[in-house]
Amino acid sequence: MRKLALFGYSGHAYVVADAISACGDQLVGYYEKEEAQVNPFGIPYLGYEQDRDNLRLLKEQGVPGIVGVGECSIREKVMSFLKNQGVALAQVIHPSAIVSGLTEIGEGTFVAAGVKVNALAAVGAGVILNTGCIVEHECRIGDFAHIAPGAVLAGNVTVGEGSFIGANAVVKQGVRIGSNVLIGAGAVVLKDVPDDQTWVGNPAKEIVK
Repeated sequence: MRKLALFGYSGHAYVVADAISACGDQLVGYYEKEEAQVNPFGIPYLGYEQDRDNLRLLKEQGVPGIVGVGECSIREKVMSFLKNQGVALAQVIHPSAIVSGLTEIGEGTFVAAGVKVNALAAVGAGVILNTGCIVEHECRIGDFAHIAPGAVLAGNVTVGEGSFIGANAVVKQGVRIGSNVLIGAGAVVLKDVPDDQTWVGNPAKEIVK
């Protein structure tokens, strides 16, 4: 049984906390800017992580953290801060997820219930593979990306750093999606997407701002 600390405690963090419980691991508490008014898991409030004194216990006891924040850029900032403070970052993989032994998964990545990750996929650090998504063979997912519930990445898809693939979106085999891209829910992506763009629809097309 591992002991873990949770950074963030609302929304997506509840999914992470539930997965930690399903793994048989123990949450020692959560870090947030303020103590949460709702505490569904009954775990202690450990303070605000930006107050470095509040991280001393984790470092002294070697307790790793997991960042329960769905928004990619915020998750990246929190993880970078924690690494700079010497806090180890844990993977959390729900026991119902099916992950090939021939995959690579980076530190601080969360794999939710019902996810399937197939052979020779490579998943970066701080990634969210959310409920029931499918990552097929030889996919490459950059750091801090978020693959939302039910999304499907066919074989050999590349997703750049910080990109968000919306719920139930489908990305065709071999497509390359750039960094900081947003793919809307239910989109069907049939061709490569450059960096910093938003695509929606079937077939997916860029929204010009």
